[in-house]
Formats: sequence, structure tokens, C-alpha cells
Amino acid sequence: MNLTRTSIFIISFLGFALGSLQAQNLATQDSIAIKEKFGIRVGADLSKAITSIIDESYKGFEIIGDYRVYEDFYAAAEIGIEEKHYTEPYLDGTANGSYIKIGANYNAYKNWLDMQNEIFVGVRYGFASFSQTLNKFAIYSNDTYFPVDIRETNQEFKSLNASWGEVQAGLKTEVLNNIFLSVHVQLKVMISDKKPDNYDNLYIPGFHRTYGESSIGVGWGYSLSYLIPVVKKTKMQKISKD
Repeated sequence: MNLTRTSIFIISFLGFALGSLQAQNLATQDSIAIKEKFGIRVGADLSKAITSIIDESYKGFEIIGDYRVYEDFYAAAEIGIEEKHYTEPYLDGTANGSYIKIGANYNAYKNWLDMQNEIFVGVRYGFASFSQTLNKFAIYSNDTYFPVDIRETNQEFKSLNASWGEVQAGLKTEVLNNIFLSVHVQLKVMISDKKPDNYDNLYIPGFHRTYGESSIGVGWGYSLSYLIPVVKKTKMQKISKD
């Protein structure tokens, strides 16, 4: 009986000692090694695809991409095509063309372990090449006795272009492994704008709607993208002791 009790005491003591030693090691450990993915992320702007389906006056598609250069910095770009039919007082027109935007994003969100979510801000330089078509216009008149004089012209103005600077801010979340959903807003400032003779660029692909003499534009996007991992880099992640 004494031998049995002695054996139980020894086993219990050894178990307690080993458990205490392991807990002490975990308590003194202040960081762990994790693997971070660096690669190319490509996708599409869902907002443009959905708008093309539900809005008969719009057709557009945009491909997005970024590459993680440093821990919090990404090289980024968008390329797309748009066709927008617009109706204004006394005129009806269509803008049609393509654009490209290049720049970089900074991720201000500090992820835990192997998460890759983002709260980002970014800058872009945008350039568009497009045409404008004046479909028809109305002759302005104060005389209400006669019907409005509408002239159909279908006059096309080609070889137009515009450039602008753009600031973006948004969120990006990994919903499945390597699959991301993102939403962002855009603030744009026109740099150059080649206008047709006796007409104006009321809509510019990539820049969107213009407003008179104002050089400011706005926009937003909602995208789905996939990360193609190229390399994995080891990072030491601090552990909170609270």
C-alpha cells in the first residue's frame, strides 16, 4: 500500500512539474513564427458587371490586380472598358473607350497570425482613351407654340483622351482561402482633358461623370479577387500577455 501511494505521489509530482515547466515556457514566449503570403492578386469589379446587367445605359468591365511588394505596401493597377449613354437637357450622347490606372496601396490594418485583411488607402494615376458620339440635340427656344426642334446627328468625335490623379480608401477581407472581397471609394482630380470641337466630355471612362468646369470626380467599386501565392516569408508575431 505504501509503495502504491509513493508511486502515485511520484507520478503526480512529475506531472505537476512538467506542466509547470511548460506553462513557464509559454509565459516567457513573447512571439511566434508565422508564414506570410506574397503574390499576385487578380480579380474583377463586381459593381461594373452588375450595373451592366441592370442598367441599359451602361456597359463596362474592369480587371483589378495588385502585388505585395513589402509587408504593408502593394503595387496596384486597374484596367477597364466602359460605354455610357447619357441624356442631358437638350442633348443625347454616348461615351465609349478604355482606361488604365496604376499606383500603390498602403495597408493600415495590423493582422493577427496569418490573416491578410486590409484597411487601405491608395493613390492612382489614370489615363483614358475614348470617343464621344452626339446622337441628337434639341434647339433651345422660348416659343412654346411650336414643338421642340430635335436634330439627330450621330456625330462621332474620336481620338480623345484624359488623365487624372486619384485617391482610394477601402476594406479588403479574405472570405475564403486566398479569395478576397473588397469595397472602396474614389476621389479624382482631373489633370488633362482633350475635348472635341464645339462639344464637351460629359462622361469619361474610368473617371465617370464630369460637372461643368469642376475638375473633381468621385466613384466607388466592389470587387472579388484571388491571390496567387508566389513566395512565403517568415514573420515573428508578438503574443499578447494580457
